[in-house]
Amino acid sequence: MIDEKALIKQLGDPSTKESAFTHLVREYQEPLYWQIRKMVLIHDDADDVLQNTFIKAWSAIDSFRGESRLQTWLFRIAINESLNHLSKKKQVLSLDQDDGSIAGMLASDSYFDGDEVQRQFQSAIGTLPEKQRLVFNLKYFDEMKYEDISDLLGTSIGALKASYHHAVKKISTFFENLD
Repeated sequence: MIDEKALIKQLGDPSTKESAFTHLVREYQEPLYWQIRKMVLIHDDADDVLQNTFIKAWSAIDSFRGESRLQTWLFRIAINESLNHLSKKKQVLSLDQDDGSIAGMLASDSYFDGDEVQRQFQSAIGTLPEKQRLVFNLKYFDEMKYEDISDLLGTSIGALKASYHHAVKKISTFFENLD
């Protein structure tokens, strides 16, 4: 665990900024990678988005005001970068589209080591709209509290609960339609 206040102070000092940022990257690269990977699915894409996230963070570190935790700020950048990447690649699928493209992408990703059930589960998640998928991933996989998700996304807790509920229903419907 890092001392966030000390790290922020070091990031603000030109003489320690680079080493502090290196420490920040080491501390947060893995959790950010997995958050990004849940959104973009493919390892190489996740690596690219992670790199863009840290480039944006480096460029904006002097404007970090400390109104949120450093981790929250980084995750917000990562989520925005993931959403930008997805909109560029147009990977968002609607429920009435074939799930083959998500399954195909996962099957061709040499870093995906899940079984067929995992592939189907990821395909089901892939059918969700971006925001629902994001809320579902944060709640289901990261086990974040609605209050923390609300801080991260700037969305009301009621809206988050509704998004999660709709996501679960759509995933259930996906599996019901497989039979």
